[in-house]
Amino acid sequence: MIEQKRKLGIIAGGGDIPKILIRYCLDHQIDHSVLAISGNADETFFNDENCLKLRIGQAGTAFDYFKKQKVQDVVMIGTIRRPSLSDLVPDLRTTAFFAKIGLKSLGDDGILRALVKEIEQENMKVVGIHEIMPEILLSQGILTKTKPDKQALADIERGVEVAFKLGELDVGQSVVVQQGLVLGAEGIEGTDELIKRCGSYKRKGSGGVLVKLRKPRQDMRFDLPTIGLQTIENAHTSGLRGLAVHAGNALIVQEKEVIKLADKYKMFLIGINPAEYMS
Repeated sequence: MIEQKRKLGIIAGGGDIPKILIRYCLDHQIDHSVLAISGNADETFFNDENCLKLRIGQAGTAFDYFKKQKVQDVVMIGTIRRPSLSDLVPDLRTTAFFAKIGLKSLGDDGILRALVKEIEQENMKVVGIHEIMPEILLSQGILTKTKPDKQALADIERGVEVAFKLGELDVGQSVVVQQGLVLGAEGIEGTDELIKRCGSYKRKGSGGVLVKLRKPRQDMRFDLPTIGLQTIENAHTSGLRGLAVHAGNALIVQEKEVIKLADKYKMFLIGINPAEYMS
């Protein structure tokens, strides 16, 4: 865990995790300042005096704000939708950043790694949310009353194989497998849309399984695989029978509620070590 005496800067995107982190900081008296990304962060939540709203292209203003706030650690958390042209209009600092990294770094993770380097050159340390609230990491083992049967375990093994190879290519984190058949793999659309799409492809018989892994070279400080209540709802609607998620390398939002909902739908949720499913 990070030292609680250090000032934390939160770069907040969409979803519930930024709000959960901020409430955690308030409850544990962690001094913090927030940059909320316009068009992504919840507009009704991020409206107090301890928050600055910015477009993605305003890196210069962001650095100046964090310096003024004497931020020492920075966490980037929440979803960021693909920006519009107006979002991308850059200030001078952002223009210099893109000129420096070039087009070769514009993969899913490359631009984030470059951004981390840029932040740390400003004498701020980039940290992962798990370093602040470690209990948000999904633990290993079966978390629900329902357990995966022989077919589900075989589907998990197949899903691990495919997800690992996709991760090596920096493509996505999730796949859906049913009775040995890969129904879909995550692309730019994200896990929720993948699950919805696969609902149209499901076969008769026992339902499919979602396998979600951290990419092999993915930095633990950002964009970790994440599941929450909406993941379970979507999985149930699409006829999935369970989820297998990378233990210790993925985030679970509102864990007790997620497990309770999975139990209600008689779905399984298991935290896995991928190495145990690879030959």
